Amino acid sequence: MPKLKTNKSVAKKVKITGRKKLLRRYTKQNHYNSKQTGKFKRFKRKDQRLFKADEANVLKALPYTN
Repeated sequence: MPKLKTNKSVAKKVKITGRKKLLRRYTKQNHYNSKQTGKFKRFKRKDQRLFKADEANVLKALPYTN
């Protein structure tokens, strides 16, 4: 059986926790941030959990994440 290729674009955007949860960066961080409140800016610093419906597809793209 041939080796499976890891989708590198997905691997760079997602972090996998020890319990196989997938974390992604919060969106809307690039520009126009001065208008936002401090509370919202602090909230954006934390990683967000990927939707459960998408987790199965992302894990298929990352075959060697034991």
